[in-house]
Amino acid sequence: MRISNPGIVAFEDLTARARIRDAALRHFAEYGFARATIREIARAAGVSPGLVLHHFGSKDGLCKACDAYVLEALRSYLEHAMTDEGLLDPATVGKARDALLPFGRYLARALIDHSGAAGQIFDELVAMTEQWLLRSDKQRPDPPVADLSTRAALMVAMELGIPAFQAHISRSIGADIFSPEGDRRIVLALLDIYSHPAISADSASALRRGMDKPGA
Repeated sequence: MRISNPGIVAFEDLTARARIRDAALRHFAEYGFARATIREIARAAGVSPGLVLHHFGSKDGLCKACDAYVLEALRSYLEHAMTDEGLLDPATVGKARDALLPFGRYLARALIDHSGAAGQIFDELVAMTEQWLLRSDKQRPDPPVADLSTRAALMVAMELGIPAFQAHISRSIGADIFSPEGDRRIVLALLDIYSHPAISADSASALRRGMDKPGA
């Protein structure tokens, strides 16, 4: 599946199916699945409601197609942004991440609505993160203390918490996190957080010993 960026590809150059999908991504993100309608999505895509049903069968079918498209975009991002050693590739990560910006609001709505997509997206991201951790763990000077699945699940939860709390984060930093500038600030902040441990190795070791004590 080819991942197109709706913000770059001219609207009139997209196929009818792609225009419907992109319109649905925007409407589901803005109104949620329950409030979005086939009629409004068709109007935004410049097609008839009948053509929407012809391509996707129902609103549920259209939503599932959007979910699959977003998941494929996330897979493509990891595929193009990671080196064989499991590290981010500076030469491609910026361009690859730009392609994900249109999907941020959709992810946020899926998480807020507790839709079926949220669970599927979360599980897929955990599986992808586990594969990344398996490679990046080989670069660590010390072996991991926590198990792979727990670490991957927490990393995904922290990452998805950003779009889920986009309104609050955007207000706090004074920039829309889904804009290029806001996204750049988020990425730089995450790089700073991940590259500088909040506590020392000795402190972490002491805290782990404390967790092993009865009643901890």
